[in-house]
Amino acid sequence: MIDRRGFVTAAAAALAAGPALARQTPRWEPYPRAFAIDGAGGLGRPPGTPDGSLTAVDLEDARRSGLTAVVLTLAPSGAFRFGPSAFEATVKAIAHWEKQAALHPDALVGVRRFADLERAKREGKVGLVYTFQETSPIGEDLDRIDLFQALGVRVIQLTHNKRNLVGDGCMEPGNAGLSQFGLQVVERLNARRVLVDLAHGGQRTTAEAIRASKAPVLISHTGCRALADLPRNTGDAELKAMADKGGVAGMIFWPYLRKQGQPMAADLIRHIEHAVNVCGEDHVGLGTDATVSAVERTPEWEKENREYIGYMIEDGVFEQGRDPNLVLFIPDLNDVRRFDMLAAMLSARGHSDARIEKILGGNFARVMREVWG
Repeated sequence: MIDRRGFVTAAAAALAAGPALARQTPRWEPYPRAFAIDGAGGLGRPPGTPDGSLTAVDLEDARRSGLTAVVLTLAPSGAFRFGPSAFEATVKAIAHWEKQAALHPDALVGVRRFADLERAKREGKVGLVYTFQETSPIGEDLDRIDLFQALGVRVIQLTHNKRNLVGDGCMEPGNAGLSQFGLQVVERLNARRVLVDLAHGGQRTTAEAIRASKAPVLISHTGCRALADLPRNTGDAELKAMADKGGVAGMIFWPYLRKQGQPMAADLIRHIEHAVNVCGEDHVGLGTDATVSAVERTPEWEKENREYIGYMIEDGVFEQGRDPNLVLFIPDLNDVRRFDMLAAMLSARGHSDARIEKILGGNFARVMREVWG
C-alpha cells in the first residue's frame, strides 16, 4: 500500500509529466470528500452544440471532474450593457439551464440553498449556481433582483470591464467607483440573500461595495495585482478588506496571472499562496473562468484562438504586446480533473489537507451557507 509521502511523490511526478499520465496515477487522496466548487465556470466541450444543449460526453466530463458545483454565467459577459436585450437574454438563459437540469437529473442539480450543495455532493452530481457577470439585466429596476432571485439566481456580479449604471469596471480609467444606484443594488442583493460578486470591478467600485455590503462578498475570479499589476487583478488592500468582511476570492486560470507569457500551474499556485498570505486560508478559492471540459487543441481551434486573442488585444482586454498564442486556461491543467491535479500540487508543496479542502471549494461553501441559508 502506498504511503502518504509516496502518494504525493507519485502524484507530483505524474503531474510534471502531463495530464495524460496524470489520469493513470493517484492524485490527492482526500479529493472525493472535498467540496470542489468552481466560482466561475461552465459546462460543455468547445465549441459546444448549436443550441447549447449538453451531450453525453459533456455530462461525463462533468461527472469525471469531481466538482460539487459550478457558478454558471447565464448570459454573455458585458455584451448587453444597455436596453432590454440584457434582460431578455438572461431570462432565456435561465430557461435553457432549467431545461438542461430537468433533462439530466442524474447528473445535474439546481442550487438554491446550501442543502442543494450538500445534495449534489452526496449524490455525486454537479450543482448549477446561476450568476450573470454584470448588472445590465437589472436595468434601472431594483425589483428585477427579486425576480431573478425567484428564478434561482444566487450570485450577481456588479460590473464587467466597462462602466454600467452600478459602477465602473476595471478597464475604466476614471475609476469613478460605485454609483448611488449601485449602493441601492448592493442593499437589495443583501436583503434578498443574493451574493455580491466584485470580479471585474474597478478599484474604487470594489472597495466601496465591500464597505457597503452587510454580508460577505465574492471576488469570484481574479488574480493578485501585487504579482501581476493588471487592472483585471485585485490589490492587496481590497483582498484584505474582502477577507475582513468574511468573503472569498477565487483565483482565475486566465493570462492575468502574468504580464507576459502563458501562465502555467506554477503561476496559479503563486497567486493562491500570495492570496493565502494576504487574506488567510479561509478566504481563497478557485474561479477558472473556463469550461469544465478539457480543450482539444486542434489546428482549427488554434487558428480560431489566435484570432480571438488578437481581438482581445485590440479591444484592450489584454495589453498590446501580449503573445497572440495565449490560451484562456492553464495548459498543464487542461484536464477535467484539474482541481484534483492542483490539489496534489499544493499537497506536494506542503499545504495541509484542511487548507486544500478550503481552497478547492470549502470556503465558497461556507459563504454560500451563511448567505443563502
